[in-house]
Amino acid sequence: MSNQLQDYNPSGIGEINGNLLGLPFDYESANLIVFAVPWEVTVSYGAGTANGPQRILDASVQLDLFDFDHPDGWKQGIFMEEISQDILEKNTYFRALAAKVIERLAQGKPLTETPDLTPVLTEINQACQQVNQWLFTQSQEAIKNGKRVAVIGGDHSSPLGYFQALAANYDNFGILHIDAHADLRDAYEGFEFSHASIMFNAMKIPQISKLVQVALRDISHDEVQMIDHSDRIVAYYDPAIKQKLYSGTTWIDLCREIIAHLPEYVHISFDVDGLDPKLCSSTGTPVPGGLELEQTFCLFRELVNSGRKIIGFDLCEVGDAEWDGNVGARIVYKLANLMDLSQQRSK
Repeated sequence: MSNQLQDYNPSGIGEINGNLLGLPFDYESANLIVFAVPWEVTVSYGAGTANGPQRILDASVQLDLFDFDHPDGWKQGIFMEEISQDILEKNTYFRALAAKVIERLAQGKPLTETPDLTPVLTEINQACQQVNQWLFTQSQEAIKNGKRVAVIGGDHSSPLGYFQALAANYDNFGILHIDAHADLRDAYEGFEFSHASIMFNAMKIPQISKLVQVALRDISHDEVQMIDHSDRIVAYYDPAIKQKLYSGTTWIDLCREIIAHLPEYVHISFDVDGLDPKLCSSTGTPVPGGLELEQTFCLFRELVNSGRKIIGFDLCEVGDAEWDGNVGARIVYKLANLMDLSQQRSK
């Protein structure tokens, strides 16, 4: 592999070799291992995010590798594990079952009505837990091997097993969460591991000392109340962000204010619907408003500049479209490079 790297031309044509960006790394030689979680069983609006990892992989090969923040970032070694066909097949099966549960609830009828769907709900929750356990095991193994880990979803329920693996390795870390939604619902639609419940479930992990949410704009009364009464959750709502910017506050100052809430170690959890929907129109639950891509990169740069250490990241809800895959691939590469930069600077 070292010979391959020696002969590798980062300005050459991206090779379609099954790896992100066509890079010449495998599990052993890479420092960053990327796990795909093609899972969207509980999505409640648009479908297609289970194909997000494949779309990102396909689009990544046409990216140029020069990164303005970290020109040699690719040299860290990035390797994406093969997308699990088993998880994809189970996703298709359980997604169809979940649709029946969602339809029944949308009709205002109880799940216990004939045919009784409560056993179906139990089966779905168990399947989601198995995916969480799979990711936890894979992530733990990689971390024990001295690797960094990143996750590409699927819907936003995807990274929970990785959060749990980080919690087994860090006593105290924060999550910087980019999203249109707070995802603080308790078992939304009865699904314990719903995409709308990922941060509610994250808050059950005591090692996560702070959750800082940015670009929220589609939110329930209960979630706002939970945020207002929590000393671990800080929310930067999109309308409030925009009002400050329109009033003359600079984005860089706002970024520094946001980051000040975070501890030394930070995981970035990025739902693409936190962005303006023109950048991710095929995502599961698009919402007007949101951030520009370069705004989020500026925020992440300031996180690195603050001396904090990015210990992991996930990118979720990328839709099943070529453009969404293109944007998603750029986010993954940027986050990989900024994570590497933050770890180099903190040494």
